[in-house]
Amino acid sequence: MQITIYATIISFVIVLLIGPIIIPALKRFKFGQNIRDDGPKSHLKKAGTPTMGGIIFILSIIITTFIVQRKMSGPLYVALITTVGYGFIGFLDDSLKIIKKRSLGLRAYQKLIGQITFAFILSYYAYINKDIGSVIHIPFTNSMVDFGIFYIPFMMFVIVGVTNSVNLTDGLDGLASGVTLIVSIFFAIVTYGLGDKDLSLFCGALSGSLLGFLKYNSYPAQVFMGDTGSLALGGAISALAVLLRMPFILVIVGGIYVVETLSDIIQIISFKTTGKRVFKMAPLHHHFEQEGWHETKIVAWFCIFTAILCLIGFLAISF
Repeated sequence: MQITIYATIISFVIVLLIGPIIIPALKRFKFGQNIRDDGPKSHLKKAGTPTMGGIIFILSIIITTFIVQRKMSGPLYVALITTVGYGFIGFLDDSLKIIKKRSLGLRAYQKLIGQITFAFILSYYAYINKDIGSVIHIPFTNSMVDFGIFYIPFMMFVIVGVTNSVNLTDGLDGLASGVTLIVSIFFAIVTYGLGDKDLSLFCGALSGSLLGFLKYNSYPAQVFMGDTGSLALGGAISALAVLLRMPFILVIVGGIYVVETLSDIIQIISFKTTGKRVFKMAPLHHHFEQEGWHETKIVAWFCIFTAILCLIGFLAISF
């Protein structure tokens, strides 16, 4: 447990130290957020707020990992590669948005190619690792199901889905970072219980960096994480779920990610088939904004809901 606590404290302090350096640099280079024209009108005032802030906690995770554990195991190394890899895809996306001064960066197929590549690396590593293999834990049971040759494509689907779900959740100040902080704490407790020191260290570094990042990202945000941060967080969380053989558990504890994605899918299908919208705006957090909720209230309730789901998650693996 000590190594996890050390990692949490160190990563937290690193974010507090480098935040005041990186945020002014982002402002100086005019790395400001472009706001979607079809988004909530209340968000227009956020235009120009520095984005790509995910660089802050990505650097913190990397530095902390090397400080606390210089000799990395395979799973820890792969978790870092997945996090940084997805963060790099987001970095390219954010860079194009800034250069072209629009709310769209990489084309969908370009993003997908990058996401599939890193999803394959993670899935293949887990598949050939004798300590992980092709088995997956079934929630609320002691059972493990062997997916056999279908394991790699299934896990790739899960990984790409998770990263894009976290990306969709990043729509309000502190929402993605707050929700993911709670999920990372859940996995920190799980890894400690399993005696996995390396992944527990990774969870501690992730949790501490997000806790520090909330100082700058909570309402009113001084910096946005951008796709650089949201895709990196998706990569980190999906890596933990895969390496711990708990993708179905992630569906529970990451319920907010699931609901946000489903609301977007339902909205698109409904509008294209009937011409009517189910929600006032999608994803779901924007619907509540249109209902008159302040974004701090939405973030608070989504975090509370995630905390409850994590408690259910503990029940799901305690059989």
